[in-house]
Amino acid sequence: MSSAAIEQGRAALRDGDAATARRAFELALAEDETGAALEGLGEALYLQCDYQAAAAYYERAYAAYRRERNLAGAGWAAVTASWITGNVLGDWAVRNGWLARARAVLEEAGGDGPERGWLLLTKAFTEPDAQVREVLLREAIAVGRRLGDPDIEFEALSYLGGVLVMTDRVEEGLTFLDESLAAVCAGELKELATVESIFCGFFWACELVNDVPRADQWMRAAADLMERRNVVAAFCRAHYGGILTAAGRWDQAEVELLEAARQFDRGRSPRRDAALIRLAELRVRQGRLEEAARLLEGLDHHPDAVRALAALHLARGELTLARDLLERATEGRDDVVPTVGDLTVVGPLLALLVDVHLEEGNVDAAARVAGRLDRIAGAQRGPYLKAAAALAKGRVCVAGGEGDARACLHEALEGFARAQLPVELARTRLELARALAEGSPEVAIAEAKLALQDFERLEATRNADAAAALLRSLGAPSRTGPKGIGALTRREAEVLELIGAGLSNPEIGDRLFITRKTVEHHVGSVLSKLGLRNRAEAAAYATREKISP
Repeated sequence: MSSAAIEQGRAALRDGDAATARRAFELALAEDETGAALEGLGEALYLQCDYQAAAAYYERAYAAYRRERNLAGAGWAAVTASWITGNVLGDWAVRNGWLARARAVLEEAGGDGPERGWLLLTKAFTEPDAQVREVLLREAIAVGRRLGDPDIEFEALSYLGGVLVMTDRVEEGLTFLDESLAAVCAGELKELATVESIFCGFFWACELVNDVPRADQWMRAAADLMERRNVVAAFCRAHYGGILTAAGRWDQAEVELLEAARQFDRGRSPRRDAALIRLAELRVRQGRLEEAARLLEGLDHHPDAVRALAALHLARGELTLARDLLERATEGRDDVVPTVGDLTVVGPLLALLVDVHLEEGNVDAAARVAGRLDRIAGAQRGPYLKAAAALAKGRVCVAGGEGDARACLHEALEGFARAQLPVELARTRLELARALAEGSPEVAIAEAKLALQDFERLEATRNADAAAALLRSLGAPSRTGPKGIGALTRREAEVLELIGAGLSNPEIGDRLFITRKTVEHHVGSVLSKLGLRNRAEAAAYATREKISP
């Protein structure tokens, strides 16, 4: 009976039916607490997003497999426990402990079977030297291929892809990630942790290099699989939210980032921080600076928060703080040749540092940083950093009155268009309008109008105000009519929807990550625009009109 229930549970897992799988494995455990039944129940709970319980059952599966003298099973259970505790729950010390146990058990198992491949992978996970890590991963790939074990082969291949991205071999690394995802979509892999690891590594890499088209293509290709098997946990959703932010799909980004944060509402785990940092960066882009500042409270020393914090300081006019933060993050040097990691990590920060220097009026410093960014971008085949470097050079040319600003900005326009980054594209149009304002005012007005339209569509209020101001200085109408009269902004619509759901101001603030004072301001604006007298009328209006943001 126990073995039949386990087979039934495994079949349900393959179909993505977590509830049926859970019942089957619980039935098997009622008869005998085996490693296979415990592991199966752990996977079913993971599919149901009960991550704490899933980790606990994988830990119990490890102990059961040890009792059964199944060292391969024990090693794999320990690897999976390390994945959930570290990459999902954010408990890195616990993750390291389980990786150490996995490594010890797999070494004890010995032999040249699958245990050898997983042992090489566990060593690679904790190896600090990138070159040694690459050797271990290539050997693991060879083991997986020799044994016909796709979980080993493609876990190692995707991890190698990430290593190559971080060591500035971006195109080769992304190609390895593409191949791993192709194997996932073809149904070659059977282990949930391996599948999710590959997806997370892919989203992380795409966010790091702003490769929106690649992420979009694989999201379409893997849509059914992702929905059926719940392979995107909160950590991965945060990366995907960052990609959507760069792509200008801010409504979708907000949904992903808020959902990622809410999965970890209890306590402040590193996984929740990753989502909050990206949500703060979205808020800065939207011009909602108070909300961004609130989200970043307590995250000053988080390495992922540098860009969001610097952008917030810049938007607030706190130029010294922004410059100090960025110079420390880029080692304070703008005249050195690119080093390992510069391409993917330092490059975007240098682009922001150019903006800071120009705001300070220090054109010479901006030119030096733009030069370093240009050297780094020259090592990449993708369009993003090259476009960012071209925009930086163009802005320096405009500010200094020297060089061919138009050529640089047209290069940036082409690159950002290929990279599908609408905010950067609109920013470049605005810079081009400034460059053309004196010599070709009609063309400048046309470019500024296009930029304004894009900013208003995105609800990037600060950028829209800058474009409108430039149009007014050129003697052109900045907007066709008054904004916001008789119509709610997206944020006001969100607040009205929550009023209709019966939430109080503090509850609305917690839901939307804004202060109570900001909620009160939005409520007052909603009442004024809709001609309503109080919250009761607003709630009735929301119910009647079925308001949605």
